[in-house]
Amino acid sequence: MTGTSAMRAIVLDGFGGLDRLVYTDIPKPEPKAGEVVIQIKGFGVNHAEMHMRRGEWAEAAKVSGIECVGIVDSCPGGEFPVGAKVAALMGGLGRTINGSYAEYTRVRAANVALIESDLPWAALAALPETYATAWTCLFRNIDLQSGQTLVVRGATSSFGQAAVKLAVGAGAHVIATTRNPDRFALLENLGAARAEKEVPDLSAHIAESGEIDAVLDLVGNSTILDSLDMLRRGGTACLAGWLGGLDPIPDFNPLLRMASGVNLSFFGSFVFGSPGFPLSDVPLVDIARQVADGRLEAAPSRVFSFDEIREAHRVMEAGEAGGKMVVVLD
Repeated sequence: MTGTSAMRAIVLDGFGGLDRLVYTDIPKPEPKAGEVVIQIKGFGVNHAEMHMRRGEWAEAAKVSGIECVGIVDSCPGGEFPVGAKVAALMGGLGRTINGSYAEYTRVRAANVALIESDLPWAALAALPETYATAWTCLFRNIDLQSGQTLVVRGATSSFGQAAVKLAVGAGAHVIATTRNPDRFALLENLGAARAEKEVPDLSAHIAESGEIDAVLDLVGNSTILDSLDMLRRGGTACLAGWLGGLDPIPDFNPLLRMASGVNLSFFGSFVFGSPGFPLSDVPLVDIARQVADGRLEAAPSRVFSFDEIREAHRVMEAGEAGGKMVVVLD
């Protein structure tokens, strides 16, 4: 009987260290019109969840987790058939409503997408947040075209690696940055034309500076103004990650700081599922097909079981992830 059944969940017992992630039983979410209850089979581990755990974001729900893949358990409105394979991301997941660190979650239908695929759950779990966000930044915000030169700053992150792969697949000339020269080979193996050492004044060091078509800046507020400095007229810098921290840009005066005719763009994945940003816009099924066909390499760097969430957060916090980490529920 629905309503009395309990489920395993990982809850935030206050803000702070790894010990704040606590295993407990909570009620399984009840079906509600316009929403989908998903039996979770896997979920990605994201920096957002680390910031939530540490109390560094404005909002954090009791159950963390901003994305998942799984099977439709109930859907009163009929938007998705029971038993269908789906992905869900954001729409308040982990922020304002209980998220994916559990056996079930309930999310608005607008934040759910079919992801019919024979890929294993671990592979599917690596796709939703990372690939939906990278795809939207590249092909909506930036409108990347074949033959254009794109700089990806912070490219060894899971988001950065996904962006490099998608951009290379679209025929772009990609320059990828990392603070660690030991990882240049990794980026070149992903298809980047070359790697550059990430420095705050990269625009002064990059040969093509002033002629760059686009920058996807995942380092964040500390480098975005420098990213604007390397663009050609009509070029776009898209700010979409904060690997360098969440501190705001101090004393930003566009009149004194921005060249004429360049574009500063922003994308935050929390808008997915809101009007103007339907998750259905993102070709997740096509991305999964490209992975299955071997045209896109998107295997997770680490796979954890449900009882290893603290270790997953430890690895993420230590900067040892090496790509997209996922948790798979047995």
